Amino acid sequence: MSEHIHKSHNKSLLLYHLVCPIKYRRKVLNEEVSETLKNVCIELSSRYEIHFLEIGCDEDHVHFLIQSVPMMSPKKIINTVKSLTAREIFRLHPEVKRFLWGGNFWTSGYYINTVGQYANEDVIKKYVQGQGNNQEYKKIHSSQLRLF
Repeated sequence: MSEHIHKSHNKSLLLYHLVCPIKYRRKVLNEEVSETLKNVCIELSSRYEIHFLEIGCDEDHVHFLIQSVPMMSPKKIINTVKSLTAREIFRLHPEVKRFLWGGNFWTSGYYINTVGQYANEDVIKKYVQGQGNNQEYKKIHSSQLRLF
């Protein structure tokens, strides 16, 4: 189970599920490449505030469960993970480049989702509605529109 990250003026628990497909959906994640990916991610954790709680891979894509801090935007996390893992995999496994012409290991696309440890959207909505020191709740915004 993940723990809160304590800083001098804040406390956070931000979890992300990130899925990154390999370029052209090539099946290059064999045992050796997967081990390199894991080791690079462990090293990233020591250099950046990106903590890998779980890493799971198929031959052509990787699932990451990542915890980070508010100063790291999801896009910055994605860019850091994808660029540094790709660079090290290409450096340590040059044979992978034969399957991935153009110099890219990952596709430009990805999937990311926030992960709630304590509650889902409905629980948080009810919690916010219940605030106010026994005063009548005053709704100031409620989005019913789903963009995606």
